[in-house]
Amino acid sequence: MSHFSTLRTKITDSAILQTSLRDLGMVVKTNADVRGYNGQRLRADVVAVLDGDYDLGWSQNEDGSFDLVADLWGVAKKHNQADLIDTIHQKYAVNKTLSEVKRPGLQAANVKLVLQ
Repeated sequence: MSHFSTLRTKITDSAILQTSLRDLGMVVKTNADVRGYNGQRLRADVVAVLDGDYDLGWSQNEDGSFDLVADLWGVAKKHNQADLIDTIHQKYAVNKTLSEVKRPGLQAANVKLVLQ
């Protein structure tokens, strides 16, 4: 029986996801295995290698969005999984926003991002 869970996300940009994970100090692999309970593995498009025996992975759907795949029970052994996932989503949102305002065709502007 698999211990892996799949969570829908609003992540749509693999490059920004990878940058965000690296910004948070994580080792990132692409097209790699996500490690889970008792040596179980599941292939994902983007993998954040966590300390210990468990990883977080993201698999792309047909619509371009990514699902988070992980053995959340195992991740919770060493990390507060909710805080970890929230931190990743927040970093992704900031990086995605900054990339959008730098797109060609947008006029130079001051950007002030307020997080609450």
